[in-house]
Amino acid sequence: MKTLLKKRFPILFYFLRSIKNKVTGRLNSSRSVRLPNLVGDRDVEWSWIAAQMPLGPGEALDFGPGGSHLGFIAAQRGFSVTAIDLEPVHWPYVNSRLQFVQGDILKLRLPKEHFDLVINCSTIEHVGLTGRYGVTENRPNGDLEGMTRLNELMKQDGLMLLTIPVGRDTIFAPQHRVYGEERLPKLLEKYIIEKKEYWVKDEENRWISVNEKEALDRQPLRLLYGLGCFALRPKQNDL
Repeated sequence: MKTLLKKRFPILFYFLRSIKNKVTGRLNSSRSVRLPNLVGDRDVEWSWIAAQMPLGPGEALDFGPGGSHLGFIAAQRGFSVTAIDLEPVHWPYVNSRLQFVQGDILKLRLPKEHFDLVINCSTIEHVGLTGRYGVTENRPNGDLEGMTRLNELMKQDGLMLLTIPVGRDTIFAPQHRVYGEERLPKLLEKYIIEKKEYWVKDEENRWISVNEKEALDRQPLRLLYGLGCFALRPKQNDL
């Protein structure tokens, strides 16, 4: 039938085939969008951190800002912000309270007990995994070292706003770590948890809030995992 239609009515044949391809493409695209993936993860993380961010004045550290505007938000809320990243950043704005320093948080000379606020948005999971985001030195415990370093840089009553991948403990080198029942307590060992939320994708590819057990028990994929959001205070030296 297809061959006969193609021979006798070639223009009609190609017209009908083009319509079929468009419809099929739209259906496949619709199905792929509905499959759970990470789409919208930054919407959850950035909005959560912005909602928890206190008013300044004070000193803020934006650790690994990448393409986020969280440091800019902190500056607009009255903080003097130092953004630190291994790679250069390119902001489409200028703010007198926002400065950038390129370098390694584990090696830069920074004042201890200096920062009132630390923004740590989806950054710590990359520390020490070579091959991405400018990381060139392999450090298996780079994430734990990073959290210790940030603890030293925070004031005793400072606040850290942290977001990380969560699920069953996994390392997807060189992309990121995923924190579960084993690694998560080690990551947060030097901090008091003031607030925490967990988010996962449902069958319709929407982010939903779940309890800790459900989030940490999910098997992560390289491009699909849960999100953990934490408001942290440094533990006192005598605790």
